[in-house]
Amino acid sequence: MATITRTHRRQRTIVGPVEVRGVGFLTGAEVTLRFEPAPVDTGARFVRVDLPNQPSIAATIEHVVPRQRRTAIQSGDTVVELVEHVMSALSGLRIDNVRILLDAVETPGMDGSSRSFVEALERAGVKEQEADRLAVVLDQPLAVSEGNASVVALPPVHPQDNALAVTYTLDYGLNAPIPRQTYSLPRLDPDSYRRELAPCRTFLLQREAEELRKTGVGSQTKISDLVIYGPDGPIDNTLRFPDECARHKALDLVGDLALLGMDLVGQVVGHRSGHALNARLVRAIRQRLLSDSTALGIREIMEILPHRYPFLLVDRIEWIEPNRRLEAIKNVTINEPCFMGHWPSQPVLPGVLIVEALAQAGGVLLSRSPRYEARRGMLAAIQRVRFRRPIVPGDQLRLLVEVVRARASAVELKAVATCQGDVAAEAVFTLVHQSDEVSPDAPMRLPA
Repeated sequence: MATITRTHRRQRTIVGPVEVRGVGFLTGAEVTLRFEPAPVDTGARFVRVDLPNQPSIAATIEHVVPRQRRTAIQSGDTVVELVEHVMSALSGLRIDNVRILLDAVETPGMDGSSRSFVEALERAGVKEQEADRLAVVLDQPLAVSEGNASVVALPPVHPQDNALAVTYTLDYGLNAPIPRQTYSLPRLDPDSYRRELAPCRTFLLQREAEELRKTGVGSQTKISDLVIYGPDGPIDNTLRFPDECARHKALDLVGDLALLGMDLVGQVVGHRSGHALNARLVRAIRQRLLSDSTALGIREIMEILPHRYPFLLVDRIEWIEPNRRLEAIKNVTINEPCFMGHWPSQPVLPGVLIVEALAQAGGVLLSRSPRYEARRGMLAAIQRVRFRRPIVPGDQLRLLVEVVRARASAVELKAVATCQGDVAAEAVFTLVHQSDEVSPDAPMRLPA
């Protein structure tokens, strides 16, 4: 099983903004990436400032989409490519909450390592925040594999361990230009990451590089910008470590594990694994967490929300990740009072009730966040509401709500309602926090 615990450390963000500029490996375009501080429980969130309305994507496993040789995230039509080195730098430096502004579809490639991102983040400075960081501690092994590649998550060696240990074995087979190599980092922390992993660069076999170049990838990248192996070893380049390739794979693994959205305490051992298999492990850990978590039925929901028939619009909470997200269920039946007038001959659930159901689910999430558990969420603002498909009797709405930004007085939530896999509605809410002792007639204090 897996458990969520509170680590000994506080959440961290950067002191001020900082920029990194470079060329994108995929497009060859100049890219500017800007790190900005973010409130507690925000997590890492990419913002596409080159697109209308500057859409953002939480860097979590739910948003990972299939790619070859890289990690990409997507929400709706918004995509960010090559997030792994940025996420690795953030995880290695234990920076939990940050906004990452991009003016392109991909992050800058730099020298193929995470060193430029580490140096920029350290120039910005790191500070602690007034909230604990959550961690996942496995007490049983969990493994995924494909062919002769595998990646395994193991419990910590000693119960008192509170960090991640990473081991990676790279093996291209006999007579390969890159020799078999294994690298182990016994404890991941900012010092060891900066020293042992951050300088390690992306590597390719010469034939792999030529195939990518034919597809247009790396059009502005010189051979000396990456570690490219010919029959006799690196071409026009010198290794920074004898086992730099295995170390870079460990760097990638740290970045992909960061998509869990929490620290991971234990050991992770990779053997010939790539981004896709790493993502499968993260999904497996998430699934184990959800299967071990306690869902909430209607009785528990009624203890949390003040709403009652006919305006209680959440039937069940499937799972909760405290401070981050939850998934809830709303079953739609012909017995809904609204169908008496909307419309009797062709009943359709009013969109405002879908929005209300999403807001109520957000209230449950708020109640399960330790910072706000003694308060009640009051709806203060709704933005970017979109209705995508009608909901009729017999449908089941799945309500996914996640924290976008949290402040002392309010929390911003992104919410999506789906039905049979299709998006039915989506919106962004602002809930303000009021103590249960405050009168419902008291004026609402909106955040500045």
